[in-house]
Amino acid sequence: MRVDQAECTGDGLCVQLAPTVFEFDIDGLAYVKGADGELRTRAGASVPVPLPLVDDVVAAADDCPGSCIYVERPDGTLEAGPGS
Repeated sequence: MRVDQAECTGDGLCVQLAPTVFEFDIDGLAYVKGADGELRTRAGASVPVPLPLVDDVVAAADDCPGSCIYVERPDGTLEAGPGS
């Protein structure tokens, strides 16, 4: 899963739905967090989705007003997000 900050509107729906995997940075945009709780601020950074949060992350991707969240299966198939 990853967030395209160039498309992020800073709406915060993702942070509300899955705060353990999404967080705002100082720039007001959403980023993904790793299992260690640290933000991944490198462009295109991705993290695995914890199994218990898959439904919340998919909902965040599907409902994101910026269409900036990409959820991919381990084989690279797009599960949710723009183009899915």
